[in-house]
Amino acid sequence: MSEMEVHGFMSENELNESAVSEIAEHSQDSQEEIDGVSHGDEEQKEKLLKLPLSRVKAIVKLDPDVNLITQEAVFLITKSAELFIDSLAKESYKYTAQNKKKTVQKRDVEIAIENVDGLVFLEGALE
Repeated sequence: MSEMEVHGFMSENELNESAVSEIAEHSQDSQEEIDGVSHGDEEQKEKLLKLPLSRVKAIVKLDPDVNLITQEAVFLITKSAELFIDSLAKESYKYTAQNKKKTVQKRDVEIAIENVDGLVFLEGALE
């Protein structure tokens, strides 16, 4: 299958630019959801959400089918993982807050996985 068929007639550069702009837009939207956080706390939160690019690259290279990987691909995989973790944490916290608790527990994550259609693929992952 050619590259054009895989990407739906988009060039690789167009695909990369599109993905980066979508991730940047989602990241900005997520940042706007934070209410009442001071600038110092905001920097602390941003630092907590950063996954190390070198560690992600090392994990990707563990796949025997991967020979080379570009920095853009590593960045996109890392940012996607960060956004996924952020989304899972927010969904889990909704169930924590419903029970009037302050600490997210394993049970809250399991409930989020059961109730959110986009997380169904994680069923049984916590066992």
